[in-house]
Amino acid sequence: MFQIGQTERLSGVSVKQIRYYESIGLLSKTHRRENGYRTYEERHIHELRFIKRARELGFPIKEIRELLALWRNKRRSSGQVRVLAERHRNAIKERVKAHRKIVLSLDRLIESCKGDERPDCPILDALGR
Repeated sequence: MFQIGQTERLSGVSVKQIRYYESIGLLSKTHRRENGYRTYEERHIHELRFIKRARELGFPIKEIRELLALWRNKRRSSGQVRVLAERHRNAIKERVKAHRKIVLSLDRLIESCKGDERPDCPILDALGR
């Protein structure tokens, strides 16, 4: 059994995040001692590491909930997991494509601006259209 500080250190997830994940039901139920303190088990450490890695890959909480359910279900099909991962990857690719367009637009606007002491500014003109 681990206290929350130990759990933070072993999982790499902050106390604040641990409490949050517990409050939204993402983390399995913990035990409480008579004094009201939570205790965590090895499985909680593994779940928190799983959540942390999924967050690092940009998965939103809703999808992490689905992934955790599949991870806990030893009778799952890997196809279900793959579909979730592909859907997430495709969404990220679309966001990257949109951000590339933004960068190109900004490049053109910055290039058109002299950046001198004069008040006329093509960047502001473009934004004001």
